[in-house]
Amino acid sequence: MIILDTSAIIDIFRGREGILDLIDTDVTTTVINYHEIMAGVKHKKAKIEERYFRRFFSKIEVLPYESSAAEKSSEIQAYMMNLGKKANTLDILIAAIAIQNGAEKILTRDRDFVEISKITDLKVIVY
Repeated sequence: MIILDTSAIIDIFRGREGILDLIDTDVTTTVINYHEIMAGVKHKKAKIEERYFRRFFSKIEVLPYESSAAEKSSEIQAYMMNLGKKANTLDILIAAIAIQNGAEKILTRDRDFVEISKITDLKVIVY
């Protein structure tokens, strides 16, 4: 299973060439990515984009943030803090959801996931 990060979802919407070629397994995303996308759409009051993303999210699994993911994300964040490394908290939550649900990799343009992958088993495909 591959997790689509917010940047990948946006690039699929925009028709970025080659992005679909990077997907070689079942696709899913997280409730955090859903939040990021919908917050942007609602902020811009973009009705066409809202319809597109609602359809998009209805067609793929959206993984929830549950207590097991909260436990994992707190471990990741604490470990990174102990190392003096920083990463966006939402990215840590996304990574924890991915790990707790057995995802093999995440597709993203966000380099914070590279730092997270250094202390987890999550493979990151940065394009």
